[in-house]
Amino acid sequence: MSTTSSTTTSPTPEPGRSAEEAARPARLIQNESTTEIPVHLLFRDDPDPAPVPLRPAVVARRQGTGEQPRPRRPAVEARPAPEVDPELRERPAGVLPGAVGVLAGACGALGCAVTSWWAGVLPSPALQALGLPACPGAGLGPGPWAAYAGAGALGLFGFGGLARGRTGRAWVLGLFGRYRGTVRRTGLMWVNPLLLRRRVDVRLRHWRGGPMPAADGDGVALRVVTLVVWRVRDTARAVLGVEDHEAYLRECVEAALARVPVEPPGAARGAAEAVAEALTRLVAADAGAVGLEVFSVRPVRVEYAPEVAAAMHRRRIAALDARHRASVLGSVVDSVEDTVTRLTVRGLVELDDYERKALVKDLTVAFCAGRGETGS
Repeated sequence: MSTTSSTTTSPTPEPGRSAEEAARPARLIQNESTTEIPVHLLFRDDPDPAPVPLRPAVVARRQGTGEQPRPRRPAVEARPAPEVDPELRERPAGVLPGAVGVLAGACGALGCAVTSWWAGVLPSPALQALGLPACPGAGLGPGPWAAYAGAGALGLFGFGGLARGRTGRAWVLGLFGRYRGTVRRTGLMWVNPLLLRRRVDVRLRHWRGGPMPAADGDGVALRVVTLVVWRVRDTARAVLGVEDHEAYLRECVEAALARVPVEPPGAARGAAEAVAEALTRLVAADAGAVGLEVFSVRPVRVEYAPEVAAAMHRRRIAALDARHRASVLGSVVDSVEDTVTRLTVRGLVELDDYERKALVKDLTVAFCAGRGETGS
């Protein structure tokens, strides 16, 4: 017998490398960049170690792999709410009762008549009819003309400032481009005739828009007709804060439809109510900045866009047909199971596996044919 002795040979270090470097395992990926972590700090014997400043880790891309560093997404800032001039708010305007304007206009007319009598320009028949004596006036000189100007200005100022306020209407007054107040009074009143008046309807109003583009949760194009119930709450902002508040409201509704997915035709009532609440919340937030108060925004008619209407109609019919087939098949399977169970439990027939399968097949075909003939 010969005994073979095995000896363990240590790896011979390559030329140019030390023994410590040769003992280290070779890298699997030669071009991978790694970062050493000082883990010895976790096992220090010092009970109160000094705080170690933490630095953000930087991960470099691997050379030669084509991998690009992942860019960080910028923080999304909150969208600022629409805002108009904060000092532009509705305030009452100073007006006088209509009797003051009537009295001023009557005084102006009476002043013109007295000036004409004083200047002697009234004809004799008119004086006789009024029972006034003739006045030997000096004619139309500077004095009568000045009296005419004052009395005429008073009459025009009095009668020209008369206005009639109506229920549900308001006047927004301005002078040389500056807001002077809002008049919500009703009846006859006197307003400075130099002020620019803009009438505003402050009643509760409803607006039914035309078909607007929208989309459902799957991105299918829809056409939605909405009913908006709203009113003007702040007349100053509604008239002066935006060029046309009705057009602004219409654009707000269209923008809300683009942000909220609308339920397709035939959806449940609860889903439609949720869509209406979301639309009302968005439109009220956007329109409140210009003095509009929105009570509800409800889709009253939802239909598919013309370019997808035919395809979605076929898809809906196919879904209804599949649902009907599933219900019919379920009822047929239940009937077959009940029939076979009754036959075997009562001992009317004794069936092996092959006969049971054949009976189930025949009963299924018979029940399906019967339901097809009755159309149920």
